[in-house]
Amino acid sequence: MLVGVVVGLLVLLSLLSVALGALSIPLDQVVRALFGDASSKIVDNVIWSVRIPRTLLGLTTGAALGMSGALMQALTRNPLADPGILGVSAGAAFAIVLAVGVFGITSVYGYVWFAFVGALVASVVVFFLGRLGRSGATPVKLALAGVAITSMLSSATSAIVLTDPDALDRYRFWSAGSLADQDSGELLRILPFLAVGAVFALACAPALNSLALGDDMAASLGRRLGLVRLQGVTAIVLLTGASVAVIGPVVFLGLVVPHIARVLAQWAGIGPDHRWLLPLSAAIAPVLLLTADIVGRLVDRPSEIQAGVLVAFIGGPFFIALVRRRKLAEV
Repeated sequence: MLVGVVVGLLVLLSLLSVALGALSIPLDQVVRALFGDASSKIVDNVIWSVRIPRTLLGLTTGAALGMSGALMQALTRNPLADPGILGVSAGAAFAIVLAVGVFGITSVYGYVWFAFVGALVASVVVFFLGRLGRSGATPVKLALAGVAITSMLSSATSAIVLTDPDALDRYRFWSAGSLADQDSGELLRILPFLAVGAVFALACAPALNSLALGDDMAASLGRRLGLVRLQGVTAIVLLTGASVAVIGPVVFLGLVVPHIARVLAQWAGIGPDHRWLLPLSAAIAPVLLLTADIVGRLVDRPSEIQAGVLVAFIGGPFFIALVRRRKLAEV
């Protein structure tokens, strides 16, 4: 039943995403256009050239960021883990701006490799800083390290874009996190990376269930912890780096969605099984991202508010409430 509800929501939101915007198209015309019977060339062009690529991008990148957040929380056993909070998105963003502003690379397929390297380096640095001290890598220390690295990388990013008009022009809209102005070619370029990242993530799921019991217990059950973490980090870098390269850093999506997935899984009687939590997070995240994108189009027509802004508007209070509820005050 839970899977059916989520799939139904995704289908409904996908239709609404194709129908709503500066030019609203009735749902019956959308369905007809999907079967090759558009009412006009304008409607056909808007649907196939603009709305459908945008919707597919929201579905795929949303799923990638949701799965990445769930995977990161499981690997670190940290409920505050998120590609945005722990600096992974900021690392990818800085590397992309560096590629555009310093090396003059303007194609997604060109600077996506920089995004991967930036995401990997940022995640390693944050985890290293979070482990310093006698108490090891506590959730709050990791979150604080992530905030510090994110602030540092954001400052370096600003320094580059303010001195390079081309980098600034690309960065100013992309940095807010948006599904707008993308074509199907961008999706096709990142789809192989997202597919490989998803395969790595799903392959980790059984080991993540063991890892939740602690490193010693997981090792006693025959899990090779180094290999599991390497596989997980590879999946996070691929999923986050490719998504950020196209739609920009959408903060808090990877934080909020896994918690929603756990609540729904508990309600459905599934329990904390990552073989279900990872696919469920991948399905719920596009629901939130597409909803934010649709609302952003409608509240300020004919202009729009970027989806990343609305996701952050939801995720910020959620992050504060989560910290207060868990009373994570130790540093």
